[in-house]
Amino acid sequence: MKVKYFFVFLLLGAISICSAQSKKIDFTEYDLSNGLHVILHKDTSTPIVAISVLYHVGSKNEQPNRTGFAHFFEHLMFEGSPNIKRGEFMKIVQNNGGELNANTTQDRTYYYDLLPSNQLELGLWLESERMFHLKIDSVGVETQRKVVKEEKKQRLDNQPYGTVIQETFSHAYKVHPYRWVPIGSAQYIDKATLQEFKDFHKEFYVPNNAVLTIVGDINIDQTKKWVEKYFGTIPKGTEKIYRPTVVEPPQTAEVRDTVYDNIQLPLVLFAYHIPKENSKDAYALDMLTTLLSKGKSSRMYKNLVDKQQVALQAGAFPMSLEDPGLFLTYAIANAGKTGDELEKAMNEQINSVIKKGLTDKEFEKLRNQEESSFVNSNSTDAGVAASLSNYYVFYHNTNLINTELDKYMAVTKADIQRVAKKYLTKKNRVVLYYLPKSAKK
Repeated sequence: MKVKYFFVFLLLGAISICSAQSKKIDFTEYDLSNGLHVILHKDTSTPIVAISVLYHVGSKNEQPNRTGFAHFFEHLMFEGSPNIKRGEFMKIVQNNGGELNANTTQDRTYYYDLLPSNQLELGLWLESERMFHLKIDSVGVETQRKVVKEEKKQRLDNQPYGTVIQETFSHAYKVHPYRWVPIGSAQYIDKATLQEFKDFHKEFYVPNNAVLTIVGDINIDQTKKWVEKYFGTIPKGTEKIYRPTVVEPPQTAEVRDTVYDNIQLPLVLFAYHIPKENSKDAYALDMLTTLLSKGKSSRMYKNLVDKQQVALQAGAFPMSLEDPGLFLTYAIANAGKTGDELEKAMNEQINSVIKKGLTDKEFEKLRNQEESSFVNSNSTDAGVAASLSNYYVFYHNTNLINTELDKYMAVTKADIQRVAKKYLTKKNRVVLYYLPKSAKK
């Protein structure tokens, strides 16, 4: 009986995917007089609404002696307002049947609320409160200082391989602010004054530096009225928004280093410089990472883990960013295997793509994987809201939600081999070895 129902659900899933592929996502977008960009998409399939606010500020907008501010504000923005008691923001959403979260990257800070559609007005009021009336006082700042420092301890300092992204970016960038990561430095958060936090909020968390996206079971006309009611009176920011213009110079020689960590098994990581996320080559590079690392039939897993058994884990993923980012490949050694063995095996897989390209069968599988991934990413209201926001801010083309799949389908086998040859070169990479502390002489 369970087997029978499994195949029924599998069939329904396939029908759903086919339907999603052919369904155009219609949306309305416009600007308020204060510069807030608004994107609306109506989807009545479920009585749910996703409300997101993307602020175009991330760790790259910070100063070298005050890193971690954007991530700090990810937390501080939940502190409440004169109309929302401290600690009540989350409770209000959850007590009304919703959920919420936020995240920070090098380029943006993103907040979202998922609520029953009859609570849309509540969600808009909540987001407008923290945009305009955020409570920034000594109690909230000191509370969040402790929270952020504890998060850094748990996620980076006390986790095996926890500092790998931090070490990778600090080795790959010398002048660009990507050389530090969003978690920042605890010492700078400790040194910052209350006024510095207020100034950061005044500069970046303003309507003309934000995108409000609403997706779900909504009435477009009524939603526009509520958006105007809650956001239209928020003043436009008056500070000049800092956008770094520094360009990281091309890397001309391989950078190598060893990090001794509280680990048992070696890890080897390669980081290659790649162009910014809205470049034409980004699509071929994305497909290259899928070829190397997606699933147990991918090249890295099949060869390093299954056949050679030099690795327990192996993979690749692009850190595609607003400015030129990184293409990462890594492997964690199997018991008794060395970093040198890992590096040799990783090089073999990369060189194989560069010299031989890929087969027709692999290419067809790649196209299917990209199509499935694209459809799945836009299969929920939250996913559509995130896509619409990102396409507007970083690609300057919101309608990519309907056309970007064509860009993946336009990538050829030759394109994938070409970007491998162009970017996955030794002089363009950082090589990091993570070794157990006991290996340090």
